[in-house]
Amino acid sequence: MIDIKNKWVLLTGASRGVGVRVAKALADQGCKLILQSRNLDGTKKLVEELKAKGVEAHAVAAELSDLKQVERLITEAKRISGDHIDILYNNAAVMTKYHADKYSGTAEEYTLSFLVNATVPSIICNAFISKMVERKWGRVVNVTSGIADQPELMPYSCSKAALDRYVRDLVKTLDGTGVLMNLMDPGWLRTDLGGPQAPNDPDKVLPGALVPVLLEEKEGSGKLYHAMDYAK
Repeated sequence: MIDIKNKWVLLTGASRGVGVRVAKALADQGCKLILQSRNLDGTKKLVEELKAKGVEAHAVAAELSDLKQVERLITEAKRISGDHIDILYNNAAVMTKYHADKYSGTAEEYTLSFLVNATVPSIICNAFISKMVERKWGRVVNVTSGIADQPELMPYSCSKAALDRYVRDLVKTLDGTGVLMNLMDPGWLRTDLGGPQAPNDPDKVLPGALVPVLLEEKEGSGKLYHAMDYAK
């Protein structure tokens, strides 16, 4: 397990669920955090809690369905960190409506899902990976989904498949750079996104959710890590 003390982190979707837990776990590792949520109220309590423990933590508001706000998020993260993001954790996502009619996914749902769940994480990756490569160190985690055989949620499922493809097509360019990019499936958790019927408590996402961050370079890129494989 590597030492990531004082590494700069950009974490999206930090206001609740998996994001809150990952933020606290990275803070425990000694990281400096930039936490994204839709509005500053979303991460206010978390930032105050982390700062009280001596953690350097910053909140940035951005609606990820608005590309202008995404660009502002990137600009702010570069400004705060001195353009030195070491760890990028793309956690934010939107879930679409469950359609009992399996052929009812709308164009609007597909558009929103692909924008927030695939396009925006890719844009954020593109904004930071080149500098990681220059510095010969970086860790990128894109949160995906183990969803399968559920056409009722097809817009969401397809958007996550697109994110998977982005990772798998890009990772060969990272060989030997010191930068790793991998996928993390948190499992079906009782969060706002997963819903109350999910079988797993969200606390079980740790320690598995940190595994792709703490990898030695020799472990390589393009792998899918399942947080539930590490659940206690």
